[in-house]
Amino acid sequence: MSTDIFEQVRDALFESLYMVSAAWAIASLIGVPLGVFLATSRKGELLAARRLNACLNLIVNATGSTPFIILVVALIPVTRFIVGTSIGATAAIVPLSIAGAPYIARVVEGAIREVDHGLIEASLAMGGTPLQIVRKVLLPEALPGIALGLTLVAVALIAYSAMVGAVGGGGLGDLGIRYGYQRFRVDVMAIVIMILIALVQIVQMAGAAIARMVNKRVRPASGRSGRA
Repeated sequence: MSTDIFEQVRDALFESLYMVSAAWAIASLIGVPLGVFLATSRKGELLAARRLNACLNLIVNATGSTPFIILVVALIPVTRFIVGTSIGATAAIVPLSIAGAPYIARVVEGAIREVDHGLIEASLAMGGTPLQIVRKVLLPEALPGIALGLTLVAVALIAYSAMVGAVGGGGLGDLGIRYGYQRFRVDVMAIVIMILIALVQIVQMAGAAIARMVNKRVRPASGRSGRA
């Protein structure tokens, strides 16, 4: 394999990392607060706003259920308006971010809803405000689940970043299509696939480690009990 191909693989890897990391960060900034609100804004909940909750649920469901490749094409005018072009790694961040945000919102919503409701009632009884309860009770308790969920979203964005190469998004997907598929370069396709698999494994291991670090729940002792 020529040195030129190795250089293109390196550049494509950097483009993919740039796309995924930027889109993941933007989607998290949108999705985490959205998920918190969705989890706490139904009737009778901490931040009750039933109509707004229903409206946001509809938007999240519609965005999340749209196939990604269709979403990319539909967002071309929006992408051009924001970044001035619909081609390249920077342009791909727009659809990746919009695709990732609803998944993050659902992940956060689900993690928060798993928190023991008794903790919320106890916090209210002690005079905690809704925002204090969200910040000091719900989010810390839900943090391990949120960390694992954000890891899954990062893995999904890696897959999406490969798909966006089909419409000129750059990165490993674009390299695999142009060289591996269109030029029948099996070696290039194999390298792209192995790199994508390695990225997924690294992200999953890092996410699992972070989830263990932030899990502050008390675990029962597993050692043998001592004799009197």
